[in-house]
Amino acid sequence: MPELDIRTVGGNGSFADVIAAAPPEIQSLAHAARTLLADVMPGITEVPWARQKIAGYGIGPKKMSQHFCYIAPFKKHLNLGFMYGAHLPDPQNMLEGKGADLRHVKIRSAADLEQAGLRELIDEASRYLPKLK
Repeated sequence: MPELDIRTVGGNGSFADVIAAAPPEIQSLAHAARTLLADVMPGITEVPWARQKIAGYGIGPKKMSQHFCYIAPFKKHLNLGFMYGAHLPDPQNMLEGKGADLRHVKIRSAADLEQAGLRELIDEASRYLPKLK
């Protein structure tokens, strides 16, 4: 497996710890989602929170001001979440959720990671960090 351009800092545990309790197929999706994030944004910062079973991604270690997305494994799917997803353009109507800011895309298969517009959504989210403006 090639080395990913990811800088892991802080948190509690590792990415492997975050996904350890998930079924093997969800772990595989989590690795693929992580690879996609590193491909869209080389040098991305990862903060794994093993106790919370979530890994945050962005330009630095601060969750709400420097992270733009997260990976959260569940039993039957993976959430690829966006910290400010409610404010992003979503022409493919992929985003789910009703919170003031948070939205997510449910990933159930490898094909979901290749759906039209996902890469663009990640790229748009990587540029939307309102607390840094």
